[in-house]
Amino acid sequence: MMWIFLVTLSWLSTAQAVHFCKNVISECYREAPLQNVPWTRCYEDRISTCLQGRHLMPNFIQKLVNSSQEAEACPTDMHSVHIPSSALQRSRSDESQMEVVLVATVINSTYFTVSRPEAIKLRPNRPKATSRMVIHDQRDHMQGTVMGGLVLAVTAGSQPVGNLPQPIKLTFTQTRQMEYRTCVFWQELDNGTGIWSTYGCNTNDTGAVVICSCNHLSFFAVLVNPNLSVDETHSMGLSYINYIGSALSVVFTVMSLIIYICLQQQRPEKVIGVHIQLSGAVLCLHLSFLLCSFWVWLINEDDEGWVCRFLGLFLHWSLMATFCWTALEGFHLYLLLVQVFNIYVRRYLLKLSLVGWGLPTLIAVVCGSLDVYGKYSLKLSDAKDQNSTVQICWMRSEFTPNLVVHYITTVAVPCMVILYNACMLGLVVFKLWGVRGSSRDADSSRSWKKVNTGKRLWKDFVTVLGLSFVLGLPWSLASATYISLPGIYLFTILNSLQGVFLFLWSLALTCKSRSDKDSSTTHPSSQKMTTLNN
Repeated sequence: MMWIFLVTLSWLSTAQAVHFCKNVISECYREAPLQNVPWTRCYEDRISTCLQGRHLMPNFIQKLVNSSQEAEACPTDMHSVHIPSSALQRSRSDESQMEVVLVATVINSTYFTVSRPEAIKLRPNRPKATSRMVIHDQRDHMQGTVMGGLVLAVTAGSQPVGNLPQPIKLTFTQTRQMEYRTCVFWQELDNGTGIWSTYGCNTNDTGAVVICSCNHLSFFAVLVNPNLSVDETHSMGLSYINYIGSALSVVFTVMSLIIYICLQQQRPEKVIGVHIQLSGAVLCLHLSFLLCSFWVWLINEDDEGWVCRFLGLFLHWSLMATFCWTALEGFHLYLLLVQVFNIYVRRYLLKLSLVGWGLPTLIAVVCGSLDVYGKYSLKLSDAKDQNSTVQICWMRSEFTPNLVVHYITTVAVPCMVILYNACMLGLVVFKLWGVRGSSRDADSSRSWKKVNTGKRLWKDFVTVLGLSFVLGLPWSLASATYISLPGIYLFTILNSLQGVFLFLWSLALTCKSRSDKDSSTTHPSSQKMTTLNN
């Protein structure tokens, strides 16, 4: 009996140290925070010695491989890994060990908690990987959606593997075509969270297959549409572009107003009146942006007086007024091209002004009563691991309801305006195509020259391009800021110079003011266009 008791006690003590493979993730995810260590480190320690039990786990490979030979593993039909012999040799605990345990499996991406940007402290130096932590800088930090929601976990031996001369090849297969995919690995942080980093990994996207070449072993994934992290150098460059572009827009918008007022006195037209209102809104937008940016340089960093709150309200009001008047430009274009004859609206410009100026005023008053305006702070980290702050008078950063106000007024409303004006621009292209077709039919008896056709196509292209800036379509490039750094620069340049493009459009109207009168007496289609402007 004593012998049975001792054997049973020995078995129980041994069983407590045994971990079944299917429970390793849940156990580490639950126990690691209590031990103040990342759960991924607990997983790597236990996964090579765990037991699979009676039934083999799906999408899980655990096998002994010869360290002097290459090894391959395919945990799923869509994930595979090829490990060179140099990586297996480095994973050995001693040189006499010939075989190492290779584990390859896929893990749900929900187990990986991405750290908040303000909690990330990255260092500029990149030492050799002597532990599981690989220190890197901010340029490697990526954010995005994990492709397929699965992370490929690969471990070998008991020693960390990094800075390999021959990279490890990981293959991710996806049947659905996706763009802008990037290979990343999971970089754990001391607070139990982590980040997705591209350090040591190269991406080869062939369409249906993404091949990742990495010089270390870890948890790997492919991010779809990663958010670009802009460092302080690019941030300062973009800031200067904004300041210079806004200053030029203020100057040229004032010149546009003078031109429009002169045209209005010579030939009163409703379309010119709408252009005047839009130019006024754009002038207020760029002027308020410059005032909000420069005012924070003059006041104390911790001071947030009524002037900054007023400037934040002024900037928000100007932005909403600009979008409202671009939408009204599209509405007037609809009346011009669709509702052609017998259009008379009593006090037409006054009613448009009530919408174009009244709606932004109402929104600004409601937001001002909620005390949402103040100093907005954006923290940046440069290459020297020094935190810097960019401030502007806008909506207060710490005010939670600002998220709702922000997404409604600066995301939802602009998206609807851009979509509507894009449809109007498509209608313009359709009408121009019909007008040019009728003109070619009318001139069929004449000798139609290719030179004249080229000139008309060029004029139509310039017209459509100018209308796209008047309708505010360059704002749609905001989606490009989530794709690449050139997209951010393109969006910043085009929208900061909006006043300059409006000035060029006013010059084009001035040059065509006399030719439009002459053409309206000769071409019926042009007569429609001229009649509707009045």
